[in-house]
Amino acid sequence: ASLLYTRLLLYFPEFIWAVVGAVWVSDSSVHCEKTVINVIMGTVIASWVIIIFTIIGVVIVFDPLGGKKTFYLTNSVSRNLESSQSGQLLYNVKNTATRVWEKRIRLLCCCIVQDDDHRVAFTSIAELFRAYFSDTDLVPSDIAAGLTLLHQEQDKMESCPKEPEEVLCHSPSSLVTDDLDIELENAAHYMLFAAAAYGWPYYVYTNPFTALCKLNGDCCRNRPTDSDITGSDRHNFHFGSILRITGLQYRDFIHISFHNKIYEIPFFVALDHKKEAIVVAVRGTLSFEDILTDLSADCEDLTLEDVLENGFVHKGITQAANYIYQKLINDGILNQAFTIAPEYKLVIVGHSLGGGTASILAIMLRNSFPTLRCYAFSPPGGLLSKSLADYTKHFIVSVIVGKDLVARLSMPNMEDLKRRIVRIVANCNRPKYQILLRGCWYEVFGGDPDDFPTELDGRNQDALTQPLLAEESLMVHRSPSYNTLDDESHLNSPPQYPRLYLPGKIIHIVEESSSRRWCSSDIKYTARWSNETVFSSILISPKMITDHMPDVVLKALNSLSQEHRSCISCQTRECNTNVV
Repeated sequence: ASLLYTRLLLYFPEFIWAVVGAVWVSDSSVHCEKTVINVIMGTVIASWVIIIFTIIGVVIVFDPLGGKKTFYLTNSVSRNLESSQSGQLLYNVKNTATRVWEKRIRLLCCCIVQDDDHRVAFTSIAELFRAYFSDTDLVPSDIAAGLTLLHQEQDKMESCPKEPEEVLCHSPSSLVTDDLDIELENAAHYMLFAAAAYGWPYYVYTNPFTALCKLNGDCCRNRPTDSDITGSDRHNFHFGSILRITGLQYRDFIHISFHNKIYEIPFFVALDHKKEAIVVAVRGTLSFEDILTDLSADCEDLTLEDVLENGFVHKGITQAANYIYQKLINDGILNQAFTIAPEYKLVIVGHSLGGGTASILAIMLRNSFPTLRCYAFSPPGGLLSKSLADYTKHFIVSVIVGKDLVARLSMPNMEDLKRRIVRIVANCNRPKYQILLRGCWYEVFGGDPDDFPTELDGRNQDALTQPLLAEESLMVHRSPSYNTLDDESHLNSPPQYPRLYLPGKIIHIVEESSSRRWCSSDIKYTARWSNETVFSSILISPKMITDHMPDVVLKALNSLSQEHRSCISCQTRECNTNVV
């Protein structure tokens, strides 16, 4: 604690230096060598960056509840208090914790205009965070060490040879393989629409050197008068990007909405003449409002007429789907589309948040459009209850790449990850700095997973070293979160959150072979039908984020689709040769 307070005092002269440096650099009357000015400017910028990130870290990590939370967790049950006093104590601590989390969320979202919907979302998300973090006091270094150990332990298990029975159970029949190839081709086609829904950020991200020049050439064109465009696209950047990504014409778009608020996300409706489909493409997460929609992860009932498989759904995503449903039906957008192309089928697509919204929107529209199809790319894992997930297998296809985090993201999976981190960190008898340093080397340069002991194999606690960056063993001074490891009733208690699943039938795409070199792009993919149990646990990997990116999903689908077409052409040539 004394070191922490000493370091805190040193921030005052650092802050004064940063202010003085900023004033000096901005003073045009000072004439010095350009090199000196550049060095000082870089130092000042670095100082401000460190100060800002430190303030953000303190605000997020620091726990204002202090001893109250520990008292609540460890002593409230054992103290001989009257039930009314205990209940009041629990209520006060929970209420205080919720307010603390709500203030943090408001601070992080200070740059957006806040209305009643935002305030309701802040309270809902704060209660969710309070419940999740109420029984643990892990510090960020504990979490980093736990994730490092879990990743290496996971890699060890993956390197073990599989049982022959496990290999046989994944051998698909020819009928299933043909069905998979057809769906992969359709998915590769419709993923373009899901990616295009992101607008100019995705187009610039995938074409960093030429995108701005091309879009600047489009911005001066007149807007089409036969398409209904809502929301802000002042310079035609979003619409121009959508046109270039999809390859469609202006006249092919029925409705385009760039309006974005919490529970209200952008989407567009277009005519796809190649597949003879009316495509509704929903955008994924791209703003603070979208993040708040994602984090509104409470469950709510979905009750629809003539649908027997009603159940629980993700609250925030369901509200976003209901917003688009009202637009499509009440504003007559789908009626207009089917008036133009009455023989076309309806297809709903989306990536990430857009994939989850598209799935629930498809459930809402299923009775009105029985031939409807939905392609959900990398949708959130905690989306539908088991009954609804089974119901959607008839008309929804989910596509997941690799170890995508979002596809495995649900409250039960997060609870499981927390328990795994606590257990593996508490049972490891190595100093934390060794775990973190070895983990950084492993994540950057690869190699064999380190053989860190994960059990207290009878060694004397006094034999453990206590370097500067390592705390005393977590098994010596246990906090409430570690005490729960020995509580079997806690481990066997019913889950705090209902289990939600991915929508529809699931196509899982994994890397078959790849080079570990940074400059190599030689990656081959394989795809197979999967089930929801494969995604019942969060996997730790450097690719858990990149596997979720829309460009990676599109690249994997295009690779598989091209491979399938080349196989068909090879077979055709062989048949022609045999005939001759």
